[in-house]
Amino acid sequence: MHHYLPRAAALMAALCCAITSAAGSPNSIFTRDASPRATGFLDKTVDAQGQQSRYALYVPDNYSPKRAWPLIVFLHGAGERGDDNLRQTEVGIGRAIRLHREWFPALVLMPQCPKDRFWDAAIPAIEAAIAQTRSEYRVDDRAITLTGLSLGGYATWIWGAQRADLFAALMPICGGGDLEQLSKRFPARTLAAFGAMDSRVRNLATLPIWAFHGSDDDVVPQERSAEMVARVNAAGGDVQYTVFQGAGHNSWDQAYGDRRHIRWLLKQRKK
Repeated sequence: MHHYLPRAAALMAALCCAITSAAGSPNSIFTRDASPRATGFLDKTVDAQGQQSRYALYVPDNYSPKRAWPLIVFLHGAGERGDDNLRQTEVGIGRAIRLHREWFPALVLMPQCPKDRFWDAAIPAIEAAIAQTRSEYRVDDRAITLTGLSLGGYATWIWGAQRADLFAALMPICGGGDLEQLSKRFPARTLAAFGAMDSRVRNLATLPIWAFHGSDDDVVPQERSAEMVARVNAAGGDVQYTVFQGAGHNSWDQAYGDRRHIRWLLKQRKK
């Protein structure tokens, strides 16, 4: 009996080291820098313009490279900005995935916007993360979609218009698309990079869009979404618009918490 105790102890120590290495820091929910065979919420790193940037990637439990998978890009709100690569997974689509994993047969990319910045500061890193995901996983290039809430809802309308060549559909939640509404919070030169409203609206009119807002939102008024819906539809688009009666700023739990909305997003394909 005593002959085997040192060997058992060594095996247990090796196992503990392996678990610690795979999990990253003790407070992390991620598998750090995992291979494409790993699933769940992964902590990933990408080089963007010479700087290392972290992002979260959700990989379904049944992921297999034998078929192509949709890719959803999710942009969080102002409260989740930072560099911990965690907060952006705890609200919106990340929460919905934890509650209903079976609803999401897709890869879901969750970048994090730097503190006190607008999403333009993260776009190079997001583009690099999308490219890296497409190289590491089998992504259906016709099924890449963009969704976001609050500040990320603004970015979905604004940056989504710039990348109408990439995204198959947009799902903006409690945001808006008029840069003037952001002018008091961010430098004019930052916002000018997104171009004129008329140009963005023409691009948006070519995309399937389903927008959501709460009727009683006192942070971003419901009219901000309604204005964009009206502009895009007037330009020949066909935007679906859902207003949750009685809902405040948090309309994202209702938007992501209805399987019909997720199914709509996942079935979109670039023509």
